[in-house]
Amino acid sequence: MALIEFTNKGIYCKRGNFYIDPWQPVDKAVITHGHADHAKWGNKNYLCHPLTKPILTERYGLFDNVETLAYQKTIDINGVKLTLFPAGHVIGSAQIKLEYKGEIVVVSGDYKTEYDGISTAFEPIKCHTFVTESTFGLPIYKWQPQKQLFESIKNWVAGNLQKNKTSILIAYSLGKAQRLIKHLAGNEPIFVHQTIANLNQAFIDAGVALPSTIKITPEIKKDELQKGIVIVPPALADSKWVKNLINPAIGICSGWMAVRAGRRWRSADAGFALSDHADWAGLLTAIKATEAEKVMVTHGSTAIFSRYLNEIGISAQEVKTQYGEEEEAEEKVVENEVKEDQTKI
Repeated sequence: MALIEFTNKGIYCKRGNFYIDPWQPVDKAVITHGHADHAKWGNKNYLCHPLTKPILTERYGLFDNVETLAYQKTIDINGVKLTLFPAGHVIGSAQIKLEYKGEIVVVSGDYKTEYDGISTAFEPIKCHTFVTESTFGLPIYKWQPQKQLFESIKNWVAGNLQKNKTSILIAYSLGKAQRLIKHLAGNEPIFVHQTIANLNQAFIDAGVALPSTIKITPEIKKDELQKGIVIVPPALADSKWVKNLINPAIGICSGWMAVRAGRRWRSADAGFALSDHADWAGLLTAIKATEAEKVMVTHGSTAIFSRYLNEIGISAQEVKTQYGEEEEAEEKVVENEVKEDQTKI
């Protein structure tokens, strides 16, 4: 019997009787990270890293039914040894290692191999079967070194200040927003949308060190925002609020910005290829480090990436899942939160 199988509810470990990142409600869900395409509401019980719990609590109001497990600590579930290892994707993200009678399977969730300075660095795990994403599984995706990328963003902000423009960075509330705050903190105040502020506070309460930011409220004047850096989620990129700011300059922070055509998305003024996923080289490096005999590609450029792996001698197959709609799922979460409180921007 295979240790995992792909069902209409998600990745299922029959021996342990639990699911990993299920997309339909189940009794026991092991969660790799807090993005809405992997962590859904409605499961009876959750297991995740301690820094993923505040995300679930903030977004879904969960508490008593969320069990946590630190990195590299092992528990036994019906004979299956389960261990979490860092995925480097966002704060609290984890790879799930399953071991039973000598067979080792690792479900990586989403991951990146470059240390971002705030999430625990990705750690490759040797295994027999490795389940990988391939969001940016094409050779055209090659990220700039992080230091160089943030210098570009800082220079863009400085140029906007000289031109009396308001610098608006569009970034996911979970992941990119915290990276921007960490690496852009300095002379200019950083203003954040309430959904970002709420997650930041949840992280701070859990012991994560984050630079101070200012939550955007109706009382903050437009000229105050113009003198700093404004970070809002993608759901607000085309909002009237953004368009009504003083000479708004919009910078999209997304891996898709690595493709020239992507920079025209939503009529952005600038595009920064900031991604919390591994690029082509990162994916290959991570997979080779596992020495896996079999690789299962769950979402992204699955056909091309799995074919390439087979061509270089790594047995791989693509598997259809409901992961990968991260942008759409995250925007829906924010839209729902904004609707609940009309005082938010």
